[in-house]
Amino acid sequence: MSEPILALDKVTKTFGHGTSAVHAARAISFSLRAGRALALVGESGSGKTTCARMAMREYQPTSGQILYKGRPVEAAKSGEIARYRRSVQMIFQDPFASLNPVHTIAHHLRRPLRLHRPEIKGTAIGATVRELLQRVRLDPDLVAPRYPHELSGGQRQRVNIARALAVRPEVIVADEPTSMLDVSVRLGVLNLLNEMKQEMNLGLLYITHDIATARYVAEDIAVMYAGQIVEWGSTARVIDNPLHPYTRLLLSAVPDPDVRFDDPKARLMPDEVDDIRRRSAAPQDEIVEVEPAHFIRMI
Repeated sequence: MSEPILALDKVTKTFGHGTSAVHAARAISFSLRAGRALALVGESGSGKTTCARMAMREYQPTSGQILYKGRPVEAAKSGEIARYRRSVQMIFQDPFASLNPVHTIAHHLRRPLRLHRPEIKGTAIGATVRELLQRVRLDPDLVAPRYPHELSGGQRQRVNIARALAVRPEVIVADEPTSMLDVSVRLGVLNLLNEMKQEMNLGLLYITHDIATARYVAEDIAVMYAGQIVEWGSTARVIDNPLHPYTRLLLSAVPDPDVRFDDPKARLMPDEVDDIRRRSAAPQDEIVEVEPAHFIRMI
């Protein structure tokens, strides 16, 4: 297996001090490799976006290290930081708020080219914009001159993907990239991310609350709750054989057409759910490899 491009090594993030401190992330470790995707899965408030923002250097870890190609980012020089910011790009949850409404789509794609790819000049900029839009399955003649409000949510998110790809990144951090899209277009965006990962040999961090979509995108998965990764490993192994109670809880929320909704055996009782959440939220230090490429934190 290739060496990690980006890794979080026992990274912790705490907001506040004393008794009011919030431990948004506790000793988080994971790595992203070229051509592979890691799905970071958990409900709202579990700490997923905090991890994404630390990977993007929007938040500084309270402890632990972020490693870029094996070297601590915190110790990097200014030129290396600039390279890191080009190499690690983010696709945001809201496809409209992340685009400036007063500028055309062409402007949104020309800007990163001018900032980060100075070798592209003159008419080559327009040609590259066309190529980027075609890569994300959009018609350049129709889309480039338009403004964000003239596009659908799915089209706007494809523009955001094109903008991230414009700087030739090595890692894409996709934070809930389909949660605000119509169900009918979500799979198309996920398939596009999967294609880009393979064709451009990208490392992909796919952040989602929907564990069912992880199988479509990611080779590896990490299930997060209350700031901790509680189960991780091969996506197929974790989803097909969930062993941590919280992972089972997440999967129980996925609709199953073969199970009747009103069957009491198919549902967890409220006191069972509360007990799982209480035990899973407690700091857990013991890690067990339950099978090859499959780990859980014991509770």
